[in-house]
Amino acid sequence: MASLNQRARVDMDSVAAILRDVAATEIMPRFRNLLASDIREKNPGDLVTVADEAAEKALTARLRDVLPGSIVIGEEACAADPDLVHRLATAPEPAWIIDPVDGTHNFAHGKPVFGLLLALSHGGQATAGWIYDPVGERMAMVEAGEGAWMGSQRLKAKPAAAIAEMQGSLSTKFFSAEERKRLDGLRGSFAGTYRLFCAAHDYLNLITGVGQFAMYNRIMPWDHAAGALAYREAGGHVAKFDGSPYRAADVEGGLLMAADAESWAELRDFIFPNA
Repeated sequence: MASLNQRARVDMDSVAAILRDVAATEIMPRFRNLLASDIREKNPGDLVTVADEAAEKALTARLRDVLPGSIVIGEEACAADPDLVHRLATAPEPAWIIDPVDGTHNFAHGKPVFGLLLALSHGGQATAGWIYDPVGERMAMVEAGEGAWMGSQRLKAKPAAAIAEMQGSLSTKFFSAEERKRLDGLRGSFAGTYRLFCAAHDYLNLITGVGQFAMYNRIMPWDHAAGALAYREAGGHVAKFDGSPYRAADVEGGLLMAADAESWAELRDFIFPNA
């Protein structure tokens, strides 16, 4: 195995098996079986359930065993210690980035649009990722330089199209009220936009050819590290709003994705004409 200061590689299928097992034991038995006391707010409108906490605890223990010496940056651990997320940028150790139940609001309300997101990061840059939809039993895996895969199928981004023919995710939730109103007014300019409230399913749409673009203002690593790597490896173009490269350690700057650099630039100029 590589030293901790080098890129450490893991058995992708073994990690996928851990995700499936944790979903089967900690998440799915609680789906549509939560008590009111099993759900609470971390912040206004930001839910966490006992499934999130149990899944992250189980994943943390098992992933540390997979890669001794690694650190774990989990969404729920970072909720308890907000400074933890900043270790991604400087930590010499490999880092696991976990969103144990992405789409918690959907999960808590019995909607089957949620998933598990996991990335492996070195020096603040994602090198591998897993996206798992336990309801649909879909597992996407990606490794930098090796492509994005679902089973034996190599995944490819949907080809570029004119803005009027594009379909994708236009997430406006974390903008100011005035900017959100302006952005929501753009929806009719596209062939279609959707709001799934689940980054895992947004990324599955991108890498399976359902959607052609996605935009996010809030870019916490557990929501985007795995998916952004997968979309890039599927041939898509990923960059922050100012055009700079996205890194898993980034927490500011927004994120925009489109089929290629040319359509990305056209989309960015359309969405943010005064940038």
